[in-house]
Amino acid sequence: MLPGDALLFLSLLLLWGLVTSLCWSQEQATRVKIFQDGQLFAELDLAAARTLAIAGPLGNTVVEIAAGRARIASDPSPRQYCVRAGWLTQAGQSAICLPNRTSIQLSGNRPPAYDSLNY
Repeated sequence: MLPGDALLFLSLLLLWGLVTSLCWSQEQATRVKIFQDGQLFAELDLAAARTLAIAGPLGNTVVEIAAGRARIASDPSPRQYCVRAGWLTQAGQSAICLPNRTSIQLSGNRPPAYDSLNY
């Protein structure tokens, strides 16, 4: 390995680290939007701790907000995919409970990079 090869290798490593940090960083969320049956049910600030029960076709979906994060704590859906999503903290993250037609979506100060979220 020549000195030029080592210099090229180090510069590529630095460039890789820079590109990775720019492409994979997400904005911290400040608000949560709760949708029921495709309609906006509530838009809440993530700073205030609260628990909401949203009625759906199968029963109540419980959304929990605490310490700048949100999650679906319980849902009557059979597979519990939205509950398994856990705590959401970054803008753009979402959890969707299709059988109960309930979803949560986090947003930040910047507009999202996509137009809509559908299911």
